[in-house]
Amino acid sequence: MPPIVQRMDTQEPFIKPLLKWAGGKRWLAPDLKRYWQAANAPRLVEPFCGGLAVALELMPNQALLNDINPHLINLYRWLQKGLKPKFAFIHDKDAYYENRTRFNELIERGQADTQEAALLFYYLNRTGFNGLCRFNKRGFFNVPFGQYKTINYEKDFGGYQYAFRNWEFMELDFEKLPVQPADFIYADPPYDVEFVSYAKDGFDWDDQERLAAWLANHQGAVVASNQATDRIVALYTQHGFNLTYVDAPRRINSTGDRPPAKEIIATKNLSL
Repeated sequence: MPPIVQRMDTQEPFIKPLLKWAGGKRWLAPDLKRYWQAANAPRLVEPFCGGLAVALELMPNQALLNDINPHLINLYRWLQKGLKPKFAFIHDKDAYYENRTRFNELIERGQADTQEAALLFYYLNRTGFNGLCRFNKRGFFNVPFGQYKTINYEKDFGGYQYAFRNWEFMELDFEKLPVQPADFIYADPPYDVEFVSYAKDGFDWDDQERLAAWLANHQGAVVASNQATDRIVALYTQHGFNLTYVDAPRRINSTGDRPPAKEIIATKNLSL
């Protein structure tokens, strides 16, 4: 199973995230692992699982992984069943736009849950611009072609089927998730920024407030990350979270100094 590789610093196996994912938390995953180990929880719950960088770092035996993006969850469910490439992945601009058109045709026809749609979503993610996942108001994928010199497309998805064997994937609003009191919740919602078109219906400030309140009511361990805007800091402070500030690897501003973006890790019912 080619995706499984050996870590350089330990003897633990590691499965790389399959997708390019803007805002992914692979850089934060080692810190989150400390919280996960301290909590000793029976199950990981991620309301916004995204590219699975955190789940694949923690490798829990049991996990409930949710995302409001149905195309992402469709890919994961097919990987869990044993997804196999059915066509060649071609790094070509014309091929990209032809496949993007085909993917949107499947969405329009109500066939977005098919194996073909899952493979096309993987291809578009790897080939499109900067790992973006963006949809217009009609629900159609509209990310342009990416300017990459080379792309290493995966040819064997078997490692992901093995990793996902005890994981459950859902595509619900976070408040509807069947969470248990002892679950460890890690929430990485869309950031408090202008861009909210990650999914058709977006994620606005009302959703940020709903999420903070929902997380605060959970009896088990909770960790949340977000951009450290003034109102996000105030929101999580108001709900009794402990806040830690971290420098993200991405940069902000168009000036020459471009300082690291500030983010928060908000924790509740946890101690290290």
